Amino acid sequence: MEKNTYQIREMKTDDYEGVHALWMSIHGFGIRSVDDSKEGIARFIRRNPTTCVVAEDAGKIIGTILCGHDGRRGCFYHVCVHENYRKHGIGRAMAAVAVEALKKEQISKVSLIAFTSNEVGNKFWKGMGWTFRDDLNYYDFTLNEENITEFNI
Repeated sequence: MEKNTYQIREMKTDDYEGVHALWMSIHGFGIRSVDDSKEGIARFIRRNPTTCVVAEDAGKIIGTILCGHDGRRGCFYHVCVHENYRKHGIGRAMAAVAVEALKKEQISKVSLIAFTSNEVGNKFWKGMGWTFRDDLNYYDFTLNEENITEFNI
């Protein structure tokens, strides 16, 4: 890849096939059966039409950030860059675009969750200046038992 041949833009529902193909290409990436279905992503984009972003190179989706907010705090989900395109500033550029979109919606703080086993991701976020929080516990509660996560091996 030549430097800066990619573009960052808002994600659209029509991007789903390319986005899903990217997710399926990344080792260790978790896909949820309901939330990450075509319908689930369309629902997320309808609620967050200006904050989700993709990186694209020659018509191919090479990076994604699902970004949404609840009116108070933003959250990044499924941040990834295709393995062949890493170390070119794409992740940093996508994060900047998503953060600016949140600022336009008057959101003052953004968070994300990275699996402890995701060494690449954790190193990236620490290098970007994000704060690792060890002063809180993260909890979740499953409302839909059919929404299972499968990890790419």
